[in-house]
Amino acid sequence: MFDHFINYLKDKITLSDDEIELIKSVSALKKLRKHQYLLQEGDVWNFNAFVERGLVKTFSIDSKGQEHIMNFSPENYWTGDRESLTSGNPSEFNIIAIENSEIVLIKKEEFKMICRRIPQLNDLVNEILHRSFLVSQKRIHANISLSAEEKYQDFIQKNLSLVNRIPQHMIASYLGVSPETLSRIRAQASKK
Repeated sequence: MFDHFINYLKDKITLSDDEIELIKSVSALKKLRKHQYLLQEGDVWNFNAFVERGLVKTFSIDSKGQEHIMNFSPENYWTGDRESLTSGNPSEFNIIAIENSEIVLIKKEEFKMICRRIPQLNDLVNEILHRSFLVSQKRIHANISLSAEEKYQDFIQKNLSLVNRIPQHMIASYLGVSPETLSRIRAQASKK
C-alpha cells in the first residue's frame, strides 16, 4: 500500500527507510468510486491529499446551478482546498472522482509534523505550492486575455494525456464556455 505515493516522493527527494515508515504511518488510503465525493461544499477540509490512482475534479456550483470546474487532478497530483485547510473555514468547493480513484490522505497536523521532521519534504511542499501558484496565475491570465479557441488549444497542449479521460462538458466548464461553443471550436479545429 502507498507504493505509488512513496515512489513519487522518492523520485523527488531522498528518503531514509525510517522517513518512509514515518510517512506511511500517518497516511491513509481512501478509495473513491466514480462520482463519489472526496469533499463537499460546506465541510471543512483537514487533509493533504495525493492522487495515487484515478482522476478527480474540484468545482463549485453557482446560484443558478451551473458547475464551475477549478481543476483536474490525475495521478501524481495533489488535491484539496488550501483555503479551508489553512483557515479552518467551510469549503466553497466540491471534489469528486471522475474515475475510480485512490487518494492518500494525511491529516493537517500530522502533515505539519512530518514536514518538520523531514526538511526535504517541507522543501518539496514549498516548491509544489510555488508551482501551483504560478499555474493559477497563468490560468487567470489566460481566462482574461485568450479567446475561447486559444484557451482550448492551450488546455489540449498542457493536458494531452487527460483529453480522452475527461468528458467534453467538463472541459467546457473548466474553460468557462458552453458545451455548444466547445463543440463548435472542436469542429473548426478538426477542419484545419
